Amino acid sequence: MTVKQISIFLENRPGQLLDITTSLEQKDVNIRAITVAETADYGIIRLIVEEADKAMEILKESGFLAMLSDVVAVAVPDKPGGLAEILGIMSGAGINIEYMYSVFGKVRGEAVMIFKVNDTQGFKKLLAENGIREADSTELGA
Repeated sequence: MTVKQISIFLENRPGQLLDITTSLEQKDVNIRAITVAETADYGIIRLIVEEADKAMEILKESGFLAMLSDVVAVAVPDKPGGLAEILGIMSGAGINIEYMYSVFGKVRGEAVMIFKVNDTQGFKKLLAENGIREADSTELGA
């Protein structure tokens, strides 16, 4: 399933992540998935939340530089080789991964991975053709 992801660009200094999570918490926005990438000077926080549009408004009002993008949530068999199988299918079809990260918890014995790829629609078609289930947004952080 295509889900909305928020990417927040910020200076790499103590308290920044706390400021983001507090801003969202105060307006009752629940975080379903989060990843942090950093360099010496800045960081990129990627979030999947229950109400992406509301969260974007809150973050912008709080002075954060944020953007919304589509990512694909994929149900990955939680067994040795489950991820490798999907990666092999993607590689064979020429789908490039820009980044990916996992989501906490399992649903129906499956882990959930978030993929940002160069061809979202092609990737979704490839998943369907290969019987790979897209995860529903309600499964994130289960």
